[in-house]
Amino acid sequence: MPNWKTKALVQKIISYLPQGYRLNFLMQKYITKGVFLSNEYFEDRLGHASDHLKAYQNYYPLSSLKTTLELGTGWYPVVPVAMFIAGVETIYSVDLIRLTDKDKLITTIEQFVMGYNNGSLQKKIDVSKDRIFVLDAILLDYKILKYEDILEMLQLKLIVGDARCLPLPSNSIDLIHSNNTFEHIYPGILKGILTEFKRLLNPKTGLMSHFIDMSDHFAHFDKNISIFNFLQFSDKNWSIIDNTIQPQNRWRFSEYVALYSELRIPILFSEKRIGNVLDLDQIQLDSKYTNFEKEDLLISHCRIESIG
Repeated sequence: MPNWKTKALVQKIISYLPQGYRLNFLMQKYITKGVFLSNEYFEDRLGHASDHLKAYQNYYPLSSLKTTLELGTGWYPVVPVAMFIAGVETIYSVDLIRLTDKDKLITTIEQFVMGYNNGSLQKKIDVSKDRIFVLDAILLDYKILKYEDILEMLQLKLIVGDARCLPLPSNSIDLIHSNNTFEHIYPGILKGILTEFKRLLNPKTGLMSHFIDMSDHFAHFDKNISIFNFLQFSDKNWSIIDNTIQPQNRWRFSEYVALYSELRIPILFSEKRIGNVLDLDQIQLDSKYTNFEKEDLLISHCRIESIG
């Protein structure tokens, strides 16, 4: 099994090539086996959707949830489809490039129908039966349906473009959410995206819920390194390792909180996951991180709920 340095090098090279995202997809499909919709990935994303919906219900009646916006569509739109079966009327999802397609969309729908039939789906999502009937209809006729037809049946509108400038009216979105996306966005760009989200969020029925994975993503691939491995590198050295295919900003929880404060976006609630202190202690921290509180460095994941 190649180590993280090999993957970093390959992704770095690919990032300079035309169709880099396509080449990265092929590498993950045939080498790292990371682009299939596994049960583990599906359940993870379904859990995120459930968390976002529960968070919304803590502040507003679910009947107020008419429009949602996801940042980072990815290959398999699990969370948008979850929003559909929960009864949302209009579902937006934005990404810089289009990664999903008809086959991946059908694969996603099959997982939902399977979960509904075995009863596991209902344990996480308050399912609208009428929406399940739509999923059944799509699977029945998917061979003759066009990709665009399926999106319309799901009330799903995919936007390919810059999330800092979206073609949507102000105050029009009730729930804005993301999953493992913020950590791949460099700070200056993230500031612009959150500014745009603040514009879009409905001031009366709006909530943002963002799940952030602050661990070293190379550790997901190479179990010989810890989730804190990237904290040993200076910004200069990290820029050599990092790539535009799957960038990692290495931000810590306190930095996200500071950005929210700067933009005057009130944080209502946050939940945090803590890493192993022994793993952190084994890392020779770069001077960039020596001024952070240890408790801050140990936070590996978080979810932030906020209003505009």
